[in-house]
Amino acid sequence: MRTIERLVLDTSAYSHFREGHPRVLASLTAAVHVFVPVIVLGELEAAFESGSRVAENRRVLAEFLALPYVSVLDVTPDTVRHYARIFVSLRTAGTPIPLNDVWIAASTVQFHGNLLTSDRDYLRVPSLESTLIDTP
Repeated sequence: MRTIERLVLDTSAYSHFREGHPRVLASLTAAVHVFVPVIVLGELEAAFESGSRVAENRRVLAEFLALPYVSVLDVTPDTVRHYARIFVSLRTAGTPIPLNDVWIAASTVQFHGNLLTSDRDYLRVPSLESTLIDTP
């Protein structure tokens, strides 16, 4: 697998990482930097809250985020501008995607990353570089 300078994980990619998905593990190994958008953290926290292993899931996520090559992508005014462009282009094309996904795409575009995902909705974002994870 080729080296990936800036790998951005969406919620599905993190979940597949936790399950030991070989493509995700290979992508993480090939990455120089791994980024997790703050929106993904919100989605994960919501999933943790609705599950029975809240403390364990938070601990494992904290350990992952503490790795020296992993960083959280915050929302900035520049992210907002990317969000607006993506949102309007998708709406104009008649191909909207969920709003959290627009935020995740905006963060990825802003930081010139490659989004790792199993969500085909991201294929509708023309300015987004992404890698689709095949799932059974």
